[in-house]
Amino acid sequence: MLIIRMFVSVMLDPGGVETSKSLSAALIEFGFTKVQRACWETASMSPEQFDALKKNVDALTDYYDTVRFYQFPCDGQLVVTELHQKKWRRFTVHSQG
Repeated sequence: MLIIRMFVSVMLDPGGVETSKSLSAALIEFGFTKVQRACWETASMSPEQFDALKKNVDALTDYYDTVRFYQFPCDGQLVVTELHQKKWRRFTVHSQG
C-alpha cells in the first residue's frame, strides 16, 4: 500500500487574536510546527489529513481571516490553496520542464 505524504506550509493572517489562537491550536493538533511568526510547516501530511484540516480551518475562520496553504508534492506539482473572505481558491504552479 502506497502512503502519500506531502510537505505543507501554512501562512496565517487572522483577523483577530481569538482566531489566531484557535488556528494555532488546530495546526498543532495536526502535527504542524511553528517556524516563523505566521508560518507553520509539516512534512508528513496525507491528502485525507489535509482535507480534514481545511474543514477545521473553514469552521474556525470568518470573512476577515486569510489562510494560505503551500502543498508539495501534490500530483507532482506545487499547489497553493487559499481561504480569503470565506472563499477557497486553488492554483497549481507548473514546472517549465
